[in-house]
Amino acid sequence: MPHDGHDHDHDHDGLSPSGHPYRKDNDGPLTHWQIMEIAVRELLVEKGIATPAEITAQVAAMDARSPADGARVVARAWADPEFRARLIADGSAACTEMGFAMDGLKLVAVENTASVHNLVVCTLCSCYPRNLLGLPPDWYKTRAYRSRAVIEPRRVLAEFGLDLPDSVTVRVHDSTADMRYIVVPARPAGTEGWSEADLAGLVTRDCMIGVAVPKLPETVSA
Repeated sequence: MPHDGHDHDHDHDGLSPSGHPYRKDNDGPLTHWQIMEIAVRELLVEKGIATPAEITAQVAAMDARSPADGARVVARAWADPEFRARLIADGSAACTEMGFAMDGLKLVAVENTASVHNLVVCTLCSCYPRNLLGLPPDWYKTRAYRSRAVIEPRRVLAEFGLDLPDSVTVRVHDSTADMRYIVVPARPAGTEGWSEADLAGLVTRDCMIGVAVPKLPETVSA
């Protein structure tokens, strides 16, 4: 049946030409945005712009991205002062150097110090460095976070369990469609001589958004 003026030639109990499964008992009616996604994808296939296999591969590549990639970048910046300088100067180029392509997006790395703490938000929608961190957390997309992070950032941070002294300045960075941010947290004391792999294990997704800071694992008493 037609969806928004586009006639899809598919069997709702089988597979569409692009390989998308349709079942009447799947979960419920398709939403407007699901219909739009299917329409665009099937048009790409119909017009020979992309094959179903290419689309599937691209989706798989995006799904494979995770905060672990960003953690590797931060760990490299901690361990290598020259790389850190390149990351601060041009985040996109530095990440591409490590094999994480930004696909034309401008990535800005902002560094936490003893006197400055950085917090990332997207007040418009949910712009986020997905190429490096994967999908954003649900709370990042909520209206409450998007508005309150700008208006009352210290209170928001406190709700995440991060209480900063008054001597620390909080800087909020608003992401856009063309420019994304990643926070380079301060390296924890006591990690001298650690390998990059061990350092990366300290860096969480929340640290790179700015709602948390890296912490050393608690020592288990014998």
